Amino acid sequence: MAEHTSSSITIDAAPSEVMAVIADFDRYPEWTGEVKEAEVLAKDEQGRAEQVRLLLDAGAIKDDHTLSYTWTGPNEVSWSLVKSQMLRALDGSYSLAPLADGTRTEVTYQLTVDVKIPMLGMIKRKAEKVIIDRALAGLKKRVESAAQA
Repeated sequence: MAEHTSSSITIDAAPSEVMAVIADFDRYPEWTGEVKEAEVLAKDEQGRAEQVRLLLDAGAIKDDHTLSYTWTGPNEVSWSLVKSQMLRALDGSYSLAPLADGTRTEVTYQLTVDVKIPMLGMIKRKAEKVIIDRALAGLKKRVESAAQA
């Protein structure tokens, strides 16, 4: 089994507010930095994205890939790679845990990336960590600024 990288952050908002931002793929280019385009290709019976095409530009890594999403209850979403130009695998998840009185949320992001080009495991895990940390920081900023608006 491939090794994964994970990290957590606390956001000053309820889990439902955090998940609303995570599920709003059309707005990803506004806050993620690396995602230049996001297009929902299919939705489930509850209107949540099942397949999403993402155009990624993360400096050295530029890719056009499609992910399949699985929603587990109101506080967890996971995804896996359907197709990609550069990636062999891209599996991840967001898990949300309410804190205190439900006005704060601990968000855990887990990610496993496997590229088609050879790459040392140490370098790959460092890249995963950078992706996760940027995503969590962007998510926190987006959710908390929306909550204050």
